[in-house]
Amino acid sequence: MRTHARTEMVDITSKIQQSVKESGIESGICTVFVPHTTAGITINENADPDVVSDILKEVNKIVPFEDGYLHMEGNSAAHIKASLFGFSQQIIVEGGRLMLGTWQGIYFCEFDGPRNREVYVKITA
Repeated sequence: MRTHARTEMVDITSKIQQSVKESGIESGICTVFVPHTTAGITINENADPDVVSDILKEVNKIVPFEDGYLHMEGNSAAHIKASLFGFSQQIIVEGGRLMLGTWQGIYFCEFDGPRNREVYVKITA
């Protein structure tokens, strides 16, 4: 996937649900994993886009981009944010559908973009 901003949260719920459908698995676990040290995965509200804006606003306050970090690449804040969010999520699958709550969505969290990124999905029965 391609991200477009330094920090952003991209709703990937429909893509993950499509992977579940294509797997043919009716009951199991869907693992979503990001193989990057400056990106993460989270589940949160996807009904109101202001929630994503608020999350990013507060995370950027808690872990500012510039704060005297020692890492030579200059992206320490992205590494810290990715570690706080985590690199994977597991979602129960029943009836061939992700068992997410009414307002929940799966988000790819970019903290060092824009970049080309990968998301791995594994569905097991």
